[in-house]
Amino acid sequence: MHITQLNRECLLHLFSFLDKNSRKNLAKTCHKLLEVFEDPLLWSLLNFHSPVELKKDNFLLGPALKYLSICWYSERVKVCNIEDWMKNSFQRDFCNRHENTVRDFLLQVCNRCPNLLSLTLSGCGHVTDDSILLLLKSCPKLRTLKLENCVRITDGTLQAVTLHGGALHTLHVDFCRNITQAGLQRVREQCPSVMLSAERSANMIPDSQPEKKLVLERASRKLVQL
Repeated sequence: MHITQLNRECLLHLFSFLDKNSRKNLAKTCHKLLEVFEDPLLWSLLNFHSPVELKKDNFLLGPALKYLSICWYSERVKVCNIEDWMKNSFQRDFCNRHENTVRDFLLQVCNRCPNLLSLTLSGCGHVTDDSILLLLKSCPKLRTLKLENCVRITDGTLQAVTLHGGALHTLHVDFCRNITQAGLQRVREQCPSVMLSAERSANMIPDSQPEKKLVLERASRKLVQL
């Protein structure tokens, strides 16, 4: 039996075992397999492991998407977690490309995936409070939001959760260095049913401009002298 003789349900099941590239390559072989590739039921879960993957055409975003994960840890994107004022021009250009890629992708998710249930973002140094706010408004069924080492996430995201995260059951903001204890306490008070995790977040050194750092250093020296 040739693979194209299988019914639609069997083909969808077979495709579900393939990664995104393999699905795309198989879909290029004939129209019937292309139709299977374009079936929204095949795309209820998506995982990405580098910014480059977000720009490929080997996946579909649509209302069937329920679970989305964007996690990257490669050496090349560590520069994205450095404070902006410390970056040189080459690093800023590199990070700007990532920022545009991530922002545009999350905007597509907001526009096309209203039934999203779970979102995990890990090591994504360019995810902003504005993107999370828009996502919470656009995906009212979101139950799980996990943010790990997302350095541009601040208490603004926590406030957005209290205002628009009515369906949230789980919230992780681990290793997000610009989160404060006050913001976390606000979530605990206003959203007591949310399972909140914030490992190390409020205990890390937050970002600040060079002049602010200098003032803090001078104040510390004066205290030592006293």
